[in-house]
Amino acid sequence: MLNANKGAAGPLDGRGLRIGIVQARFNEDITNALAEACLAELARLDVQPADIEHVLVPGALEVPLALQAMAQRGGFDALVALGCIIRGETYHFELVANESGAGVTRVGLDHRLPIANAILTTEDLPQAVARQTDKGRDAATVAVEMARLVQRIGGRA
Repeated sequence: MLNANKGAAGPLDGRGLRIGIVQARFNEDITNALAEACLAELARLDVQPADIEHVLVPGALEVPLALQAMAQRGGFDALVALGCIIRGETYHFELVANESGAGVTRVGLDHRLPIANAILTTEDLPQAVARQTDKGRDAATVAVEMARLVQRIGGRA
């Protein structure tokens, strides 16, 4: 929700974390802005560029498979899913939104690996544009916060 009270996570330190980013190309102007904001925030959190792997896939439905491949290969402390699904005139929006979201969640749970899901689902392009920067930054902070939490509580297999 835009302008939601997200609470405060406290100081975050991304030094030494390995982060994988999967970006959908569909609605590329929006997903590029999401990626730019995410990468800028990861840099602000001291995640080194050499510790970030960023791959592109055709669309939101392909994001979970790429996340799964990264998770299976290993070596990541957290992953980030970036995409943009804008409602159209058919049921396709619901299908893509529901299936991509469920796939992202399943990969995270199956691999016990934090995944920050920043696949936007909006009614129109102006809503997507209004969210692209904040959600890109949020994805980076969620990835770092959850990677540190999982390290602290020993949740990785």
